Amino acid sequence: MIRIIVYILIVLALGFGFSWLADRPGELQIVWQGQLIEMSLTAAATMIVAIVAVVMIGWWLVRTLWTSPHSMRRYFRARKRDRGYQAISTGLIAAGAGNAALARRMSARARGLVRADQEPLIMVLEAQAALIEGKHDDARRIYEQMVADPETRELGLRGLYVEATRLGAHEAARQYAEKAAEDAPYLPWAAKAALEYRCQTSAWNEAIHLLDQQRVAGVLARAEADRLKAVLLTAKAIDQLDGDPAAARDNAMNALKLAKDLVPASVTAARALLREDNLRKAGSVLETAWKLSPHPDIASLYVRARGGDGAVDRLKRAERLEQVKPNNVYSLLVVAEMALEARDFSKARAKAEAAARMQASERVFLLLADIEDAETGDQARIRYWMAQALKAPRDPSWVADGQVSEKWLPYSPVSGRLDAFEWKIPYAQLSGPVEDGTVISGAAALAELPPLGQGDKPTSSLPARKIDPLPENSEAAAPLSSQPSASTKPMPKGQEPEPFFGGAPDDPGVRDASRSSDEKTRLNLF
Repeated sequence: MIRIIVYILIVLALGFGFSWLADRPGELQIVWQGQLIEMSLTAAATMIVAIVAVVMIGWWLVRTLWTSPHSMRRYFRARKRDRGYQAISTGLIAAGAGNAALARRMSARARGLVRADQEPLIMVLEAQAALIEGKHDDARRIYEQMVADPETRELGLRGLYVEATRLGAHEAARQYAEKAAEDAPYLPWAAKAALEYRCQTSAWNEAIHLLDQQRVAGVLARAEADRLKAVLLTAKAIDQLDGDPAAARDNAMNALKLAKDLVPASVTAARALLREDNLRKAGSVLETAWKLSPHPDIASLYVRARGGDGAVDRLKRAERLEQVKPNNVYSLLVVAEMALEARDFSKARAKAEAAARMQASERVFLLLADIEDAETGDQARIRYWMAQALKAPRDPSWVADGQVSEKWLPYSPVSGRLDAFEWKIPYAQLSGPVEDGTVISGAAALAELPPLGQGDKPTSSLPARKIDPLPENSEAAAPLSSQPSASTKPMPKGQEPEPFFGGAPDDPGVRDASRSSDEKTRLNLF
């Protein structure tokens, strides 16, 4: 487009110049070697322009002829390079589709058309073809060559890292990831792998430093970087809790500034403050965390913050938590548990039943069973609550990659992923074994609760059978057949029946014929 505009401007300039000369006629006289040459000014200008054009065209022809061999070589070289790039493109597509034969053939063709030191994609294609064919040794050799080239160093390190991970050589994989992270911290895979390895070795300071580099490089978003840094600070505080409570407190409080809803950070900060005898600050931290995200660990630490408190004092602290976060299952449960310890059965039952109506779970029904056992001792009602606990959904736990842990961990022991643990119901334990295939709700369970007093009487799983005395007349007890069998032959009067298996069973209710009459009398008294 620019060339067209320039061409138009040149033509307009020439036309304007000739028009200006035509409006101002004149003659031009030139004396050269004793001869006088006369012509008009317009003709002179036309001759000058024509001479310039001829010179330019001649120069172009001479230059073209002079550079034609180089131009021909460049043309054929470009054509050959294009064919090589086409072979590389076809080979990479074939490698992605899993066609090892075509990928290998295109790799050989590309190497014949393009020099490998000029185009690194040839080595990439050869490595992919080797991996598809299962020649991992050849692939590792190619990746090592790529590491030696600064242009392909990052790609070679990633290939070696993947191969080391596949072989289970975790130390070698860690070294490759560390090298890549040092050279290029903006690489997500290298930074993530190096961060996970540093977490597994509890090198929290190095992990935090690497995380800060990732944030500066723009690998992680601000919110994600703050969350991961809070997790690392919490893990560091947990390790420092026994040896240096002050440092643990500072790290945990810094973690709470980055992630206010991180429960392990709140619990760790409160434990560190309690070890410094700062009960008021610890309570404030736990109350703030409880208001954001209620958790059993927070409640357990809050109600037992003072070691000398009695059951009534712990109940008051539990009621304080309920005021901070009303209408919550965990608030009701902690009050019910502390009321049970304080022997306030009416309050414990009321709070536990309210929790059951709000959200039925194994913990709620087990708590109701404990209340029944401590207050009434009714075995029927206790067994009823235990049965409901078997049917109810399981309580939440710390879960990461399908693994359940009793305590929070900063990374997953399966995949090494940072901040993997979540407080939720395990997938494999969504509900317990249910006999009838249905899960009863809390309100329905309370409605079907057996009345008080049924458990005082002994119960049996089998109904009692009424046994008629043997008649004296054997014919009256004979079966339908005309000839009674030996097994149906009437027992002589006054003779005790023999046990079927040849001996008396281990049941004190069955009398043994060999016992003395005094012993029989003593047993009959019971």
